[in-house]
Amino acid sequence: MTVSDTQVTWLTQEAYNRLKHELDELIENRPVIAQKINTSREEGDLKENGGYHAAREEQGQQEARIRHLQELLRGAKVGEAPANDGIAEPGMVLTVRYDGDDEEEQFLLATREEGGGEGALEVYSPESPLGRALLGAKEGETREYELPNGKTQKVTLHKAVPYSG
Repeated sequence: MTVSDTQVTWLTQEAYNRLKHELDELIENRPVIAQKINTSREEGDLKENGGYHAAREEQGQQEARIRHLQELLRGAKVGEAPANDGIAEPGMVLTVRYDGDDEEEQFLLATREEGGGEGALEVYSPESPLGRALLGAKEGETREYELPNGKTQKVTLHKAVPYSG
């Protein structure tokens, strides 16, 4: 697997539809924000005009989200679950055990958008230290990664199955 392969965002059809709907709503809302800016601008002195600055700030955040969603959806693979081959990759639910811990932990290896925010499953990015360490690992394999405090943590992949949204 090359580095560019991990940049592909795998999305369930449901996650893609949800993000596309959000993008469409944001684009439809552009004239509303522009109108707010124009109305505020007509109120006079822009230095003293909190409404104008708030509307401009809102517009900036909205445009940034639009660009982010467009980029994400342009590069997304939809509905193609990763192979059920027991290898850790984006779109897989991983069950791991940390060295020195008796409990197993389960999480989705994916971007935040894929997780959708609902459900009890934590989402770890493939770009995170844990995600990078586990990418390509086979069931039963132990990997190491660096913790924020500089120490190393060993983690064993017990199970990797495709996420079923």
